[in-house]
Amino acid sequence: MAKTQLGARVDEDVAELARKRAADLGLSVGDYLARLVQDDASGLRARAVDAAARFLAEHQAIFDEAEPASPSQTPRGSRAA
Repeated sequence: MAKTQLGARVDEDVAELARKRAADLGLSVGDYLARLVQDDASGLRARAVDAAARFLAEHQAIFDEAEPASPSQTPRGSRAA
């Protein structure tokens, strides 16, 4: 498939995040951005966010039990020095 060059202006911190994430995935920035657009257009991202929200709604009580709400509820000696 032929490639088309696009131009976009973003804040430097966003550009750096894109560079780092692309490198983490072994992709060029262009390929990383193309993947983001394809995932967004296909609805993959929305489905993933919806699935995560359903998971948290279903299992939130387990997380609440595992993590104290405030430092005063943390038993003595349970935190690393």
